[in-house]
Amino acid sequence: MDQMENTCFTTIGRGHGAPCLPATREDWERMRREPWLKEMCERIEKGDEELKHKLPVWTPSCAEFKDNHRAIADALKPLPRLMMDFDEKGHTDEIVKSLTIDHSPLTVLLIEESVRRGTHVLVELPEGMTAEKAQRLMAEATGFEPDKAVKDVARCIYMVPEDHTRYINERLWTPPLQLPRGGESGGAEQKASPRGGLVGVSPRTLFIFDACMKEAELSPEMLIVKGHRHEALKSILSVGATQLLKKEELMGVLQVRMPDNWQDRNIQTLVNDFYTKYHDESQKMTAFQRKVLARSLTPLCLPRGGESEASPRGGLEGLPPMPKRLPPLIKLLTSRTPDIYKPAVAHAVFPSLAAHLWKVRFRYIDNVEHEATLMNVLMAGTGAGKDCITEPINHIMADIRRRDDENLEREKEWKKQVNSKGANKDKAQRPEGLIIQEIDADVTNAAFVQRMAEADEHFLYVMLNEIEQFDALKGNGRGGQQFQIMCLAFDHNHRYGQTRVGVQSVTEKVTIRFNWNASTTIEGGRQYFRHVLNRGPISRINFCTIPEREIGADIPVYGIYDAEFDEQLRPYIERLTAARGLIECPQAFRLAKKLKDECAEFSRLSQSRTYENLSFRALVIAYLKACVLYVAHGNKWDKTMEDFVRWSLHYDLWCKMQFFGEAIERANSVQLESRHRGPRNLLELLPDEFTLEDAVRVRREQGIGRKGVQDMIRTWRNRGFIEERTNEQLNSYIKLKYKNNGTDIK
Repeated sequence: MDQMENTCFTTIGRGHGAPCLPATREDWERMRREPWLKEMCERIEKGDEELKHKLPVWTPSCAEFKDNHRAIADALKPLPRLMMDFDEKGHTDEIVKSLTIDHSPLTVLLIEESVRRGTHVLVELPEGMTAEKAQRLMAEATGFEPDKAVKDVARCIYMVPEDHTRYINERLWTPPLQLPRGGESGGAEQKASPRGGLVGVSPRTLFIFDACMKEAELSPEMLIVKGHRHEALKSILSVGATQLLKKEELMGVLQVRMPDNWQDRNIQTLVNDFYTKYHDESQKMTAFQRKVLARSLTPLCLPRGGESEASPRGGLEGLPPMPKRLPPLIKLLTSRTPDIYKPAVAHAVFPSLAAHLWKVRFRYIDNVEHEATLMNVLMAGTGAGKDCITEPINHIMADIRRRDDENLEREKEWKKQVNSKGANKDKAQRPEGLIIQEIDADVTNAAFVQRMAEADEHFLYVMLNEIEQFDALKGNGRGGQQFQIMCLAFDHNHRYGQTRVGVQSVTEKVTIRFNWNASTTIEGGRQYFRHVLNRGPISRINFCTIPEREIGADIPVYGIYDAEFDEQLRPYIERLTAARGLIECPQAFRLAKKLKDECAEFSRLSQSRTYENLSFRALVIAYLKACVLYVAHGNKWDKTMEDFVRWSLHYDLWCKMQFFGEAIERANSVQLESRHRGPRNLLELLPDEFTLEDAVRVRREQGIGRKGVQDMIRTWRNRGFIEERTNEQLNSYIKLKYKNNGTDIK
């Protein structure tokens, strides 16, 4: 290190009123590693207030004072830096994300949790920028207001233990040009150290390094113990650190983890040799490396101490924690909900909210216009409290249900008139304008098509207590039709319907507009979707969950959904109902592009094809949620919406990967393997009762197009393998071995 770093990094005092002596980087780091400092802070957190004034202090904005007297007039080496206090507890994760993962308006040097779990943020002040302007910029960037009391160059802060550190930039150790002493216009300048090119040590980088250290069964102390340093670092590099970190990132970590020895010749030689011999970006990552990379790249899951502080129990480790500050509508809809259920409710309300939109479109980043088709499945353990979504949805749907009740009564009267007339009498025509949006859980396919045809382009909606209730839509002998409906509901401008011979039968072709909620256990959801893992439904559905409560925990207590709640909700619903046409939301559009890039980067680095495939439609879902929020808030946007939508995306993808990721990868591997083995018997891949569309789907899955499907059906029928069903459903077939009780017909 050069002479400047050894003498003028900061000053440290041994008590609040003690003189502040010039200190080096090594002094500062050594002090923060003292066991007694950690113990003092723990006692202060538990309420021992007297100890606080005995903590050591340091001056982040000045490196030396005349006669060690801490005063503005005696500041010999002031620095263009500003330390800000964010006093609200529990928001450090969000501040770290805003300032280190998103674009920070100022160069951040240090982020740490204060003694009482507030947040300290040290930044560089650009030339000419006032402290007040810097605070305004940081408030906009983080969404939180820093303490108005600005810390001048003579102000000190309490020192905290090393484990309170959340982010360190290497520039912290390389002071920029000094400010003129005492505010004078002149003064000597000292040039910055030439080592300023190293990158900051981000929480993500530290997490990767520490994960490799844990995999090598080492503790941080082994990196600073004489005689063990070299072998310890070699073990860490051997398990994959060189694959996961760039060389400059690793060197930044070593300056934190090995402050006294990272520049030793043997350490530098070891690092250079490993990157020369073993760093190969084309090399396939191990399962361990992929797992570490996946955890490190999830912005809202940045771990702390090897594990996310907000990780819920019940095997749901790493579930992204919900933002503290929410869009006003989501804040209202979760306001009567116990904390443990808030994330599930925040996801589950969107299908019913979007059901209020009529003839409203949003242009996605691929230039395709989408309506707000949103489908949600809540997967959680037995007794986890899945009913938490019911009351918020009931109140959202109240206005639609009132209109539905009126039209249901009209339909009932019409049916009564029809039934009262004889067979040869003229029947009354079905009433016009029978818009009934909410359908019954046991609706048949014919009734579904009828309701859709009469809805005049409104969304149909249903809330299912169990996902298996969807089976009512699969029709007679048409395996998987309910999954086809899920897919077509999400896709753009597809047509669906049924053609029947009978005069009284429903014959309609419609565009499916269908939003819905369903609940199931985790195992039940896996079983329900097990045959369609790679056929599309899972990627089109928004998933959420509820972590298990501790055994013996208190029962969560709900608030009251009263008239005041309904009155606060009313303007949001009215805005959604009044919207029409193509609505542009430039902020949501830009956010979608940014999130697309984030997901693409994750996919490239993790090399997870499953994640990439799931992310495509998860991004559309997140974008549509952003648009719904934008309309509901009167075509206004704020940062809470961006934070919420980003969290919603990562949460949705976490659930999909957690619940279905491995099964999807296995299914894709089996399918790829089967294709490599050669052609398959397509008839064996079809259910015992199938339709022409089922046959087309199977052909596509095997890499065969639609062309020729009629010839295939004709051949099977002529050879006696199948026969056409004799009921009203056209283009429907049955395998003859099924009809003959399992006896194959040769």
